[in-house]
Amino acid sequence: MPSTGDGRAMGGPAKGTSTMSMYGANPEQLASLGRSLKQQITSIEGVMSAVSSALSGTTWVGPARDQFESDWNTSFRTALGKLNQAFDAAGSDCIARSTDLQRVMGAR
Repeated sequence: MPSTGDGRAMGGPAKGTSTMSMYGANPEQLASLGRSLKQQITSIEGVMSAVSSALSGTTWVGPARDQFESDWNTSFRTALGKLNQAFDAAGSDCIARSTDLQRVMGAR
C-alpha cells in the first residue's frame, strides 16, 4: 500500500482520528450472500452438463480428445463438484448465521 511518508498508509485515517471497526455481519446481507452462493450451484451444474453434452455430441477422434475427455471426467468435473459442495456448505453456513444473528438481535 502506498505511504504518505509519515508512516500512514495513503487513504488511511488522518493522524489523531480513529475509525470504528465492525465485528460481525449484517444479517440481511449475510443471508443474501448465502442465497447467492447456493444459486451458483445451478450455474456450475449447467456448465458441467453443457460441456458433457457438447463433448458427447462432437465428432472428435484422437489423442487430444482422449486426453481432454480423461481430464474432464476426472480432474475438471471433480473440481467443479467440490466447488459446488463448498458453495453449498458456505451458503448454508451464511444463512444459518444470519438466522442466529436475527434471533439474538430480536429481529425474529
